[in-house]
Amino acid sequence: MTDAFISRLLYNLRDTDVMKRRSLLNVATTFLLLTQRGGLAQTAAKSDATSMAVILERVAAIHGAAGVFAVVGYRMEGALHDLNVNRGSFALDVTHRTPLQVQYSCVADGWQAATGVSAGKLNLHIVEVPAQDTETVIRNRQTGKALVFRLRKEFLAKYLNVPQEKQKDASREVAGLAGDQIFTVSVESH
Repeated sequence: MTDAFISRLLYNLRDTDVMKRRSLLNVATTFLLLTQRGGLAQTAAKSDATSMAVILERVAAIHGAAGVFAVVGYRMEGALHDLNVNRGSFALDVTHRTPLQVQYSCVADGWQAATGVSAGKLNLHIVEVPAQDTETVIRNRQTGKALVFRLRKEFLAKYLNVPQEKQKDASREVAGLAGDQIFTVSVESH
């Protein structure tokens, strides 16, 4: 990887102005220092561990513990970017359609931890439905655009009813999964 990076850098240097050359050389120097010390991989691993710790901490602060399904709700927070809204925005509206059963309903707490929506702000709603109809609809009130999240059957088969003593490890695992291993996302059609 280092040789390819240096080759591309040298190729780009030949046709650039002095300011761009200096900037590219600074990037190259940092890259070489990190790769020589193994720092690039360590930095990425530290960043991933920090992200996971933040997820688990924020979920526990709202939910009381970082349970698997509350972590799932937090993991759906990528919708903020897709809907072009910021954390805490009143433009964000979340409707969690769920059976009134612990685990399924815990997804709403994850949303609250990730986005700042709340029942008190009237932008977090729980609607009772049978388990097979569980979904979370996230809408930008200003644009009307909405995304629908549904838990994958494979995910439910593995993580539904995880014993309490295994929740902490399972939650860490879920915090590190790719979103498409947990849920599907579709654009809501009217």
